[in-house]
Amino acid sequence: MEAAEKIKMKKQLTEKAEFFKTISHPVRLCILALLLREKNSNVTNMQCCIDVSQSTISQHLAKLKMAGIITGRREGTEIFYSISSEELIKTLQVILENVRCKGENQ
Repeated sequence: MEAAEKIKMKKQLTEKAEFFKTISHPVRLCILALLLREKNSNVTNMQCCIDVSQSTISQHLAKLKMAGIITGRREGTEIFYSISSEELIKTLQVILENVRCKGENQ
């Protein structure tokens, strides 16, 4: 393998590792599972589903947004979050395949 290929591979692997580090928290995974199901949601709806405070959800949303995993769209005073790309949706569907949010039928 040539040096340029090794550098490219290392960069790609580093990006993947950062993605997994970012999502590797139960609250963030729950947020992502909810967004997979609902397509978009605001903090209030997430709080009802996840059973943590709005400030906790907001902190986790900020980490997901900073990593480019989710995006936010403002509607008046509320921000509705969604997963940022179809590629990420497909990846997260595989990772969260059998996960059910609170209140969903088992």
